[in-house]
Amino acid sequence: MSVEPVVSSRSPFRTYDARLEPIAEKVFAGERLSFDDGLTLYGSSDVLAVGWLANHVRERMHGDVTYFNVNRHINPTNVCVAACRLCAFGRKKGDPSGYTMALEEAWETAASGYSEAVTEFHIVGGLHPDLPLEYFLDLVSGLKVRFPKVHIKAFTMVEVAFLARRAKLTIEETLLKLREAGVDSMPGGGAEIFATRVRSFICDHKIDGDEWLNTARLAHKMGFRSNATMLYGHIENNEDRVDHLLRLRNVQDETGGFQTFIPLAFHPENTPMDHLPVTTGLTDIRQIAVSRLLLDNFAHIKAYWQMLTPKIAQIALRFGADDLDGTVIEEKIYHDAGAKTPQGMTRKELCRLITEAGRVPMERDTLYHAVTRTEDSFVVAV
Repeated sequence: MSVEPVVSSRSPFRTYDARLEPIAEKVFAGERLSFDDGLTLYGSSDVLAVGWLANHVRERMHGDVTYFNVNRHINPTNVCVAACRLCAFGRKKGDPSGYTMALEEAWETAASGYSEAVTEFHIVGGLHPDLPLEYFLDLVSGLKVRFPKVHIKAFTMVEVAFLARRAKLTIEETLLKLREAGVDSMPGGGAEIFATRVRSFICDHKIDGDEWLNTARLAHKMGFRSNATMLYGHIENNEDRVDHLLRLRNVQDETGGFQTFIPLAFHPENTPMDHLPVTTGLTDIRQIAVSRLLLDNFAHIKAYWQMLTPKIAQIALRFGADDLDGTVIEEKIYHDAGAKTPQGMTRKELCRLITEAGRVPMERDTLYHAVTRTEDSFVVAV
């Protein structure tokens, strides 16, 4: 027996899931979605209708523009005191596969790679038991001296809290020192899933969800902008996902400091949870779409091509995403977990992905100012 689609009276929206109709009415009216709405979006069998709604919001906010940047990932160490079940990157002190970059090595790494002039250094690493705060301050200040035009996005909320405890400083004091050294903004990693039930299993050595959110809150109030993430596709359920998104939304209401939300698909290979299956493309694009619909106060939703694959990232540009991240050049954390995507991508390749998806590529800096190129240099339109 065929099922006739429900057609909204206010738009060409069509769905075979009548539960989406009242959600669509809220979306068209610009009204905030609820916790129960989030559960409905995750549970609906009509993922194309969910994607249509997310794309409606995306185009209302950004039209056809899709952002990317020319960035360089630097992971100064993989030595880590934590033993997170979700991680294939970290190594215990003394492990022969562990590494810690000397400062000169880190600065040389920043300078290597493509000839294209980067606008951003993205710096995250392990929670090293011996490296003092001064190592990271010197790392950043050395980068600023050598690359004064490059924006430094460095150190997750987890790393900041860890460095503060080791240095016997407050979070505020630590953030102040990092800013004085040259940190311009902060990445969004380490959020994983905020729900205590899940977090206590997958990353019990990290700060808890409230501490992550409180660190972000303090950073924003001190003038830092940051990203936010969610790791999905492991042992969490839909309630945990909605809870995570709405807790981020609440902090954004308070501070306005989050720039971009980045859903991160869990890669189980080489982790203690390698018995779990990888996420499907359907799960990935639904996650992008639900994020766009629930996070009404976030300007940008990123389809991180390194984790999603370039092909799924292209599709995500029609499911709510307006950003593909950047050239990256060398990514260690997810490739250690078995990611099969390229280590990096050129500007030309990123533009091709975006254009073939029917979108308009726009190079940006970290703060979403437009960037124009003149050979190997760049000009930021502030």
